[in-house]
Amino acid sequence: MAEVIEFETERLSLRQWCPADREPFAALNADPRVMEFFPSALARDESDALADRCQALITERGWGVWAVACKRSQAFVGFVGLHVPSAALPFSPCVEIAWRLGFAHWGRGFATEAAAAVLRVGFDVLQLPEIVSFTAVANQRSRAVMERLGMQASGMFEHPEVPEGSPLRRHCLYRLPAGRAQNLPSICCLSGLPR
Repeated sequence: MAEVIEFETERLSLRQWCPADREPFAALNADPRVMEFFPSALARDESDALADRCQALITERGWGVWAVACKRSQAFVGFVGLHVPSAALPFSPCVEIAWRLGFAHWGRGFATEAAAAVLRVGFDVLQLPEIVSFTAVANQRSRAVMERLGMQASGMFEHPEVPEGSPLRRHCLYRLPAGRAQNLPSICCLSGLPR
């Protein structure tokens, strides 16, 4: 078991998962607006299993896909974090940054704020050489976040876990090497990192 990394930005806490996250996470995963660019919404048991996996990986490694909460209200916002995709992707092995926020929290800059902090942890604390992100080609909102973070488009691929014939199968890949990390937005106020 590793020391768990938890940290904050100006408005958000990125932390280990807790039982109270399950209900709002299930609602987020059942929302068709949030899940528009995924093959399907998640049933409650699938959502709980995903939260359990996220929690277990953070416990094991100290980092992963963190639960995100609003510092002011303590409301669960969604998740942002790093993970190693299990699918055999054309650019594997890799570490991906991913996010999924509840619809009520869209349009406030939370995804960019939290993701910028996660990139800082990935590069400055974990010493990763590169972090990637990918999404369905049509997912312009996520692509815009990737671009705001300074990630560069690096081609297209067919996602092996999306069924053939699905309009969501074609994905775009973005990359950010550690050497470009200094160009991240300067909105991170990290605290709670291990010394």
